[in-house]
Amino acid sequence: MRILVVEDDARSRDLLVRYLTAKGHQVITADDGGRALTAVATDDPDLVLLDVNLPTMDGWRVLEAVRRVSQVPVIMVTVHDTPQDKVAGLDLGADDYITKPFDLRELDARINAVARRAHPAAPRLIRAGALTLDDERKEVVVRGRPVALSPKEYELLRLLAARPGKVFSTDEIVAAVWPDRDDAAAEDVKKYVHMLRAKIEEHPGQPRVIVTVRGFGYRFVPPEPTGPLAPAAASEGAPSVPGGLGSAASEGGDASARPGPAGPAFPASTPQAPPPRRGPATP
Repeated sequence: MRILVVEDDARSRDLLVRYLTAKGHQVITADDGGRALTAVATDDPDLVLLDVNLPTMDGWRVLEAVRRVSQVPVIMVTVHDTPQDKVAGLDLGADDYITKPFDLRELDARINAVARRAHPAAPRLIRAGALTLDDERKEVVVRGRPVALSPKEYELLRLLAARPGKVFSTDEIVAAVWPDRDDAAAEDVKKYVHMLRAKIEEHPGQPRVIVTVRGFGYRFVPPEPTGPLAPAAASEGAPSVPGGLGSAASEGGDASARPGPAGPAFPASTPQAPPPRRGPATP
């Protein structure tokens, strides 16, 4: 989705850009009303986040001007929380209203809700190779086998699988999966990448689906339908990683898949000897 962020405060604007970009949106910015109107006319955004307190031309006047030329969905962003302000914004044609300070997850939910109302669509289904992710039912199937994921594992997989081939940096993943946690860091990303690999990779020690791009981040490669996955235990909540795997996870991916004291998640298969040869041996 192409989102126009109209915000005069540079820090708030940068935070929104980083968060929305990590969520997979294309973000356009404007720091005043005039530039906002130009962006609506030239960039054709799918949705506008419009701050009320803008220099020169406030958000109410911008909204009035936008509604004369476009029906693009608009979410008003403001510090005012009175019913009169909310009613005024909705009467002028705003589609929704959110008050600062707000939780980024709430903003994401409001963006999705407004987008659904503006552009009704069928339930979102992500198909990438032998992986299917049903975002309505929160179900994941890999090579024909349902895979049980915790909420955070699911969010991480959805982020990566929605854009196969894109390299996501650790900062982008943290912003998208842990938007409300200031203490989330690279170790959290490594831990959850390790747990996902254990569930969706045929050989977690040699990952081919969630691939580490050394020095940059992680990339999703659609899995091939080469064979069934070994059983993996379902996760509930935010499971701990046995054997200190969070610290053992390496940027290359191999160390992150080392089993802890409980033993390997996927037992190695025993090679079978070839059948005996018939007939005389060739001299």
